[in-house]
Amino acid sequence: MAVITEPTAADIHAAAHAIMGALVRTPCLYSRTLSELTGAEIFVKFENLQYTASFKERGALNKLLALKAEGFAGGVAAMSAGNHAQGLAYHARRLGIPTTIVMPKATPVVKVRHTRAFGARVVLEGDDLDGAKVACDQIVAAEGLTLVHPFDDPLIIAGQGTIALEMLDHHPDLEVLVVPLGGGGLISGMAIAAKAHNPAIEMIGVEAELFPSMREVLAGRSPHMDGLTIADGIAVKKPGLLTRTIIGRLVSDILLVSEAALERAIMSLLEIEKTVAEGAGAAALAAVLGHPERFRGRRVGIVLSGGNIDSRLLASVIQRSMARDGRVVRLRIDLKDVPGALAEVATVFGEAEANIIEVAHQRVFTRGSARGTQIEVVAETRDAGHARSLGDLLRQKGYALAWLDGPIDEPR
Repeated sequence: MAVITEPTAADIHAAAHAIMGALVRTPCLYSRTLSELTGAEIFVKFENLQYTASFKERGALNKLLALKAEGFAGGVAAMSAGNHAQGLAYHARRLGIPTTIVMPKATPVVKVRHTRAFGARVVLEGDDLDGAKVACDQIVAAEGLTLVHPFDDPLIIAGQGTIALEMLDHHPDLEVLVVPLGGGGLISGMAIAAKAHNPAIEMIGVEAELFPSMREVLAGRSPHMDGLTIADGIAVKKPGLLTRTIIGRLVSDILLVSEAALERAIMSLLEIEKTVAEGAGAAALAAVLGHPERFRGRRVGIVLSGGNIDSRLLASVIQRSMARDGRVVRLRIDLKDVPGALAEVATVFGEAEANIIEVAHQRVFTRGSARGTQIEVVAETRDAGHARSLGDLLRQKGYALAWLDGPIDEPR
């Protein structure tokens, strides 16, 4: 087996030259509001503004250009949860290279659709990325294709490292870079580039709490991961061999983020920066929001690595976030089953300046009088404090109520 060597800082500069003009040099902007929230100076690298809405284009294009220069025959193949697939398919079509992408069966529909739209043959096999890899290896062997690995390849790593070059070109005095971590290609390339620029710069990786594969491997433990995560782009069970060597040497810490933290970060980017992030793309911000003491007072660069989120999932995240913040509440109210009762209670909601979204009557499954009824009301409020005021007013008007989903300090 050939020895795979690590890319150098020179390789990353060469990659930057090779891909120049074919990708977006995405902005790296100071966020005043996120800085105020965290106590750090936050600079966001908007890789969701690439044509395929992900940083993965960088490594894919660098690899394809090298293959084309070698004059290789045949097409390329890859296994991917979506972003590597889209970046590879898009640039391979531009370069006239046939592409086959093997994706897990549960890959979000938007990523499958876009990959096919970029001209790739898409094969859906396996329950996860590891299952897709087995099928991909079989196709590569049977059809004589060239495998383009999503992260464990020096040319891929070098391409991803160009992000750090751009960030430090814009803001050379950044003190720490926070980077989503799945297989490890992105943070490996960025760490090599950043440390060459400033050996004192700190590199921090972020993994989903349900998939802490790199952290476990580097700690000498056998990772056991399971569960559904919205950060499917970093839900990797087996991190790279080359990348783990680089990360073990150059990355100082790997932080874990919960699903709730990922949802909060997606919502923060949407509301504050007016930009869409997928779960993996929001992981770096989730870590900074979740560990403010770790970053307070420092100049922090975070990578918003991608924006390919299914619209239904995004809608769900928005609704769940609003409920978590007390901006959408659900409560049960006891009423007399007489004409006008519903109108009277609706008037109280109007008096409290709360907007009723949905009402459901329940006459059968109650323990109260048969002459009474219960209603379940979903309402929109400004925040948890406003929701508590609504509850207080309803009680003052004589209504018995129970919170089903609402302010955390209210009885259920």
